[in-house]
Amino acid sequence: MLSINVALLLAVIVFLRLRRRTEARSRFDEKMTVVIVLALGIILAPTDLGQGIASLLGQLVSGVSQAAQ
Repeated sequence: MLSINVALLLAVIVFLRLRRRTEARSRFDEKMTVVIVLALGIILAPTDLGQGIASLLGQLVSGVSQAAQ
């Protein structure tokens, strides 16, 4: 039986949707992309990968804010 990692599937869908030209997108298409990205974020957030990404982004934001002072 084939098992599909939902986060990986959503990441591939997001990648394919973002490769399209901006001029070719309708408002509905843009809204659907936002919904898919939010779903991907919700799926990744409680995982170790999601926590690592959040930590990395926090360090990056902290470094940028300290460099700006």
